[in-house]
Amino acid sequence: MPQPEKELTPDGSPQEWFGAELRYWRKRNDGLRAAQLGPMVQVSPDVISKIEKGRYRCRRDLAERLDAVLETGGVLTRAWGMVFGDADKKRSDADSGRRQPADGAIQVRAGRMLGGETSAPLLGSVPPVDRRAFLATTSLAALTPIDLARLVAPAAPPELPKRIRPTDLDQLRHVADALHRWDNAQGGGGMVGDFASRSMQWAVRLLSVDCPAHLRTELLGGIARLGIVVGATHFDAYAHDAARVAFKIASECAEEASDWWLRAKTYSFLSRQATWLGDPDEGLTYAEKGLVRSDRLTPTIQAMMHSARARAFGKMHDVQGTLAAVGAADDAFARSNPIEDPSWMRYYDEAQHHGDTAHALFDLSIHADQDPGRAAQRFRKAIAGHSDEYARSRGISNTKLASLVMAKGDPMQAITVGHQALDDVGRLTSRRAADDLRELRSFAGRHRGLEQATALRRRITATLQA
Repeated sequence: MPQPEKELTPDGSPQEWFGAELRYWRKRNDGLRAAQLGPMVQVSPDVISKIEKGRYRCRRDLAERLDAVLETGGVLTRAWGMVFGDADKKRSDADSGRRQPADGAIQVRAGRMLGGETSAPLLGSVPPVDRRAFLATTSLAALTPIDLARLVAPAAPPELPKRIRPTDLDQLRHVADALHRWDNAQGGGGMVGDFASRSMQWAVRLLSVDCPAHLRTELLGGIARLGIVVGATHFDAYAHDAARVAFKIASECAEEASDWWLRAKTYSFLSRQATWLGDPDEGLTYAEKGLVRSDRLTPTIQAMMHSARARAFGKMHDVQGTLAAVGAADDAFARSNPIEDPSWMRYYDEAQHHGDTAHALFDLSIHADQDPGRAAQRFRKAIAGHSDEYARSRGISNTKLASLVMAKGDPMQAITVGHQALDDVGRLTSRRAADDLRELRSFAGRHRGLEQATALRRRITATLQA
């Protein structure tokens, strides 16, 4: 009987993160085993295992073969540039100023907030002291390449300074806030997504700029905040690989800044992304990680994390788990005090809370034959509470409500709600919103004898093709 695979620690070092990415793509291929994958890419199964555990330096040509066999779309080759591309040169430069241990062991952080420093023989890994500069010069390879000269964006990120100043931190916050507004109002596609990529490139480069010690924590927090916003934008546009890289950078910066709030927010999005991509078990794991030391989180942030748990349980069709998580989210939100929250949590108001928990209850109504009224009531509160500033959230809630009523209630009422949803969603560049429209069209297809349902389906098709 096969032994269970060793749990990986992707946050330990860039090399371990690369190994975790390899395992993720291997297991996506019908649970392909390392023993099967090795011969397919002309290496031994042991090499695959060691790369996944962060104990072996993957070659670029091997990364290219892995991409071809696993059909990743070039993810591992791009990530190779981030993890290994300039590592030899950087290590050589660093070695010139210090002596390395004879056995090749290096200090690898297990995370400033949750773990101590441990010594591990990670061949070819980058010492933690170099990791910030390493990310600054190489992580751009993992983002979607773009021709900056041809971009037309709502605004351009500022040029790099020679030394970090308080005004640079203000600009960093301004870019994150602006991108957050555009994403929520318009969706993550088109120019908004292009600007997100440029902004992330700029922010990562800031890590290599000389920074006074008293500004370092604020700089890391600002980059973590922007990474979350950029990741969310790419997630909405289904640029999932770029989103994952942005979230990983955000997580790394939040950890180093010892910012528990930003750390939780990052895990909240990683949870939502995993659940959306059909892996609610991984989504639940991320949500649980975000709730570590929940006593250090504000009640609003706790409610956000419990909502992520609820959405994962909902996708599992786990009735008791979902209801318990929704209850925990409600209890935390009832203790919410906006004065205690960071400014970037202001979006998580009553409308957002009801919308997030309604999504979890929607899955129970559709797939576990639970009362649709609970989800419908929450969707209605979300729709009523969202302003034009959050047109995407309002449109998605309207679409899900229409699908719920179309499947479980009065189709004529669902048609009215569906047209209201299209008024919002039709103006967005959101792949998530588009998929929800396809789901509504499918539910409307159950009422082919109803002329109004046919008209709604046609309008949805026209909107999707526009």
